[in-house]
Amino acid sequence: MVKLDKIYTRGGDHGETSLGDGSRVAKSSLRIAALGEVDEANAVIGLARLHVAEDELLGRVQNDLFDLGADLCVPIAENEAPALRIVQAQVDWLEARIDQLNAALPPLTSFILPGGTPGSAHLHFARTVVRRAERAVVHLLEAPEEKVNRLALIYLNRLSDLLFVLARVAAGNGAGDVTWQPAKHRHG
Repeated sequence: MVKLDKIYTRGGDHGETSLGDGSRVAKSSLRIAALGEVDEANAVIGLARLHVAEDELLGRVQNDLFDLGADLCVPIAENEAPALRIVQAQVDWLEARIDQLNAALPPLTSFILPGGTPGSAHLHFARTVVRRAERAVVHLLEAPEEKVNRLALIYLNRLSDLLFVLARVAAGNGAGDVTWQPAKHRHG
């Protein structure tokens, strides 16, 4: 378990930080950028929780995002001792929630604009931040020197889908969806 009795260490005062394996990296590294994006996504989901009824579900997601951060914080090593990694069961859980929630929603007939209700708007915002975190993990995966658990990327991809569905739920189970109307204002 983590015990933090001192919040500042001065270890990052020169632009470096420690990873979970003890190695030091620049705070500008792709890995730290991805960790920061995941952290921001978690914070935005925390804000969304204040506006929706799915508090328990989103609480589990926030906990899993900490698991994902712990996963990214420790590069995969050859002959690795068991580390905290995102596993397929966490992805499966997201997919089951998406399928369950989406089954009760009317089919989409257009793209949805972020909004509808305060809860829906916050969930759409969280979705966009998760998408940014996903792109940061893609950059990390593309770096030949980096070893990353591919399930971290898959988890983020599914999470953005879950947040989209939850936004529709928060918009009156789809009744309050604000739909895109292509070229509506094109002619004045």
